Amino acid sequence: MTDKPSRNEEEYFARQEAELLQARRAKAAKEEATAERHTHYMRCPKCGHDLATEEYHGLEVDRCTQCDGVWFDAGEVEQLIEGDREGMLSSVFGAIVQGVRSKKTRNTG
Repeated sequence: MTDKPSRNEEEYFARQEAELLQARRAKAAKEEATAERHTHYMRCPKCGHDLATEEYHGLEVDRCTQCDGVWFDAGEVEQLIEGDREGMLSSVFGAIVQGVRSKKTRNTG
């Protein structure tokens, strides 16, 4: 018997190593993408500060604790527009504006 691996064996092990390396790279890329998403979760797209979830007339919106920007999740604007039959749109935005004004009054007063 010879101790030298055949060409087929070398190709087999090279292919196995390449597949293993590719799988490890894919896993690392997926973990990196997940970590990147977590760094942006509940952060203001405008200024990067924390977002706080607040409820206005049964609709949850995300408001920035720094710049007071208001952000909607997927489907919330549609829900807002559908609910406007009872004047929900003006009620929600009126409540948001009132909340922002009262926050600014507390911070400056």
